Amino acid sequence: MDKKRLVIVGSGSTYTIGMIMSLIEEKNNFPLKSITFYDIDERRQEKNAKAAEIILREHYPELEEFKYTTNKEEAYTNIDFAFIQIRTGGLPMRVNDERIPLMNNVVGQETCGPGGMAYGLRSIKDMIEIVCDIRRYSKDAWILNYTNPAAIVAEALKREFPEDKRLLNICDMPAAIMISYAGILGKEVWDLVPEYFGLNHFGWFTKIYDKEGNDHTEELKRKIIEEGFTPQDSEISEDQSWIKTFEQARKMLIDYPDYLPNTYLQYYLYPKAIVKKEDANNVRAMQVINGREKRVMDLCDKIIEADSTGDIHLKSDIHGVYMVRAAASLAYNNGDIYIVMVKNNGIISNIPEEAMVEVPAMLTKNGIKPFAVGKIPTFYKGLIENQLAYEMLVVDAYFEKDYKKLVQALALNRTVIDTEVAKTILNELIEANKGYWPEL
Repeated sequence: MDKKRLVIVGSGSTYTIGMIMSLIEEKNNFPLKSITFYDIDERRQEKNAKAAEIILREHYPELEEFKYTTNKEEAYTNIDFAFIQIRTGGLPMRVNDERIPLMNNVVGQETCGPGGMAYGLRSIKDMIEIVCDIRRYSKDAWILNYTNPAAIVAEALKREFPEDKRLLNICDMPAAIMISYAGILGKEVWDLVPEYFGLNHFGWFTKIYDKEGNDHTEELKRKIIEEGFTPQDSEISEDQSWIKTFEQARKMLIDYPDYLPNTYLQYYLYPKAIVKKEDANNVRAMQVINGREKRVMDLCDKIIEADSTGDIHLKSDIHGVYMVRAAASLAYNNGDIYIVMVKNNGIISNIPEEAMVEVPAMLTKNGIKPFAVGKIPTFYKGLIENQLAYEMLVVDAYFEKDYKKLVQALALNRTVIDTEVAKTILNELIEANKGYWPEL
């Protein structure tokens, strides 16, 4: 296999070291000639890069080049793949995204409800700029975007780059859920074949097969209801917030037994219960700052100080492995099936053609080949069309600089509904996001 050149955009992320370990684990499936880190935050990037340099030296001696830069031309010239994982405003802005809604008794979450709207309005400008820059220097590179909130970002990129066939929006949450399914069934996650429909962070598994064609859906439902549901991915398996989230997925299955739910649906189906459980003085972003961020930064310091990984336990995670395997399927025409975001175009036949849906697709060298879903039942159609209208209004508001459309978006969103609450939260978010959002 020919070796590829990769740039990781947003390499100051707390997920970058896990991505490096995933690239090492998958190096026979996705062999690389070079890895480049690119970030506008030089300090954060440098710490990850210095640790990554040592890790790669010890575990990936076949790699011909590793470098890190804040120069766009250096980062993007002559690359085959770009993995994008940016967070405009960083974790401090995420604190605002989560705290402001909670202070108004509304779900405070980084990708759902008003917090997701705020994050999305910050992300769009930077994402458009990144895609333009990559295309300036490497017009045929595959761009795989992980940046959240993926639904809003995907809608904006679809409008800005309607003809770009090598731009793929992808999320690891379905795979993280499937790892837990695999644990319940005593199988490897890569041996499972899902049927799924929805929007990003807003979907349902309709069937779970194995590669021999055996249907495990009803067995999974029964075991989840009787025995519970817990996260299995190494990055989240000991995180109390994620443990509670997976417990709530069991309740969703009991209340809505047709399909296996994406865990994020809890914010839309039980918003009042979620708000009661949260603390505006200790939002999830603060837990990440004091938890994963500190842990990753301390790990980097330890590696750099020792100039060796020594006996340090390093591991890949689904965030990285999913992205790497998807890239390998595109690079080498493997035809593997992954759940990704694509323009609907009749895939779900009774919702709008323009929707950016999340469905299984075969990833090939010649592009993304999604599988048809057909008609979906009225309840799920109603939920999806409501959420879709919210997402499209948010993107409309960004491009049109329209305050009214953001009020409409929040009034539609199931986490808000009330117009006066929508206006209050919106006005507070506008104040908090000065310099990030367009002037409305």
